[in-house]
Amino acid sequence: MGQTAPPIDPGALIRSKGYAALLVLAAIVGIAVSLAGWAFLELVAAIQHWVFLDLPVTLGMGSAPWWWPIPWVTLAGLPVAVAIVRLPGHGGHRPAAGLKSGPPTMPIDLPGVMLAAVAGLGLGIVLGPEAPLIALGGGLGILTVRLVRRGAPDQVMLVMAAAGSFAAISTIFGNPVVGAVIIIEAAGLGGPTLPLVLLPGLLAAGIGSVVFLGMGNLTGLSESAYALGSLGLPPAPPLVLTDFFWAILIAVIAAVMTRVIVELAVSAERYAMGRPFVLIPVAGLTVAILAVVFAAVASEPANLVLFSGQDAMVSLVQRAPALSAATLGLVVVFKGLAWAVSLGGFRGGPTFPAMFIGLVLGLFAAHLTGLPEASAVAIGMGAMTASMLRLPLSAVILAMVVTQAGVNAAPLIILAVVAAYIVTEVLVARRPPASGPETVTAGGQAPATA
Repeated sequence: MGQTAPPIDPGALIRSKGYAALLVLAAIVGIAVSLAGWAFLELVAAIQHWVFLDLPVTLGMGSAPWWWPIPWVTLAGLPVAVAIVRLPGHGGHRPAAGLKSGPPTMPIDLPGVMLAAVAGLGLGIVLGPEAPLIALGGGLGILTVRLVRRGAPDQVMLVMAAAGSFAAISTIFGNPVVGAVIIIEAAGLGGPTLPLVLLPGLLAAGIGSVVFLGMGNLTGLSESAYALGSLGLPPAPPLVLTDFFWAILIAVIAAVMTRVIVELAVSAERYAMGRPFVLIPVAGLTVAILAVVFAAVASEPANLVLFSGQDAMVSLVQRAPALSAATLGLVVVFKGLAWAVSLGGFRGGPTFPAMFIGLVLGLFAAHLTGLPEASAVAIGMGAMTASMLRLPLSAVILAMVVTQAGVNAAPLIILAVVAAYIVTEVLVARRPPASGPETVTAGGQAPATA
């Protein structure tokens, strides 16, 4: 009988000279990825601002007319279709599949991923930048290794791809630790070898954060335009027994809503990928019409339905006392439907729309139940994020960091996340969602089909 290989000793590897060189390489990756991530986010923000704010003024309209989103969001479907059908990588991650991390994105796939992300996010699709950032970080991590250390083994490539993803995702969450937790949980990292990946990742994310902030100071462009920060909620008051009941009820509602949205998204994806050059623009048109109808019915800006939602979170919390429960309910319905269509037809991340809808659901619950606003928002955000991503630890940390509702809200967030996660797993087990259109491969990407 052959001898089995001796177990890996992570401590010995960390003390080796080769691992020290790996950390230096991780620092280089962190700098490169953060610069690229900064440029990507700045480009998306610039397109959004120019199309929806500056261009109507330039054309003498003063402000965007009611129909303004319709041509632009419809137009977003064409470059996304080109990326999915014609370019390597098929536009990147399928957002309807959540945020589970698969094989790292190869450098050759990055042009298609960036085209789909910039076009969709820049022109108003209801998706976030986190999945394209993860792809960008992984692809640039591999590219950096190939340029700096030719002939590096596959293990080094994988570690640097993970480090690049750490650095990239940290740019949007504004916190290297939050980004690290999301990548660790999404990728299923763990066991005794976790430090081997975690240390380069944290180093890349930490150095990348310094570079990211420095670019904002150097250029005068504010990273606060897209980095997720605190909502400015007051601390949650002391707990009462009924708070736990409402936390469970909101979590169940969030889980059911999310499964309905995902089922709609999978159905939309199945149709859209059959004739992408026709039906992906139709999906964009649908998102735009939902935004326009919402604006007409609710007398609120269409932007509450368009985009990923992170830019609108703080202002929505500030305006919440003046908004009726009916208006908040309309936001949940129209944003949820637009999100479902975007998940099915476009490319981007599912996290920020989930957080935004969870926030609005929390505000809606606070209006109806008398639950403290800070607690309700934290519960809704944690439950909706856990239901969509199925990453419970990440959902808890995101809700606690963003709401900053204090220690009184922490038990409610945890209870809501656990309840939402369990309900989601039960719903998935009873009616497993389709894997997507038949043209989608096991790796989660749609092959190039006309």
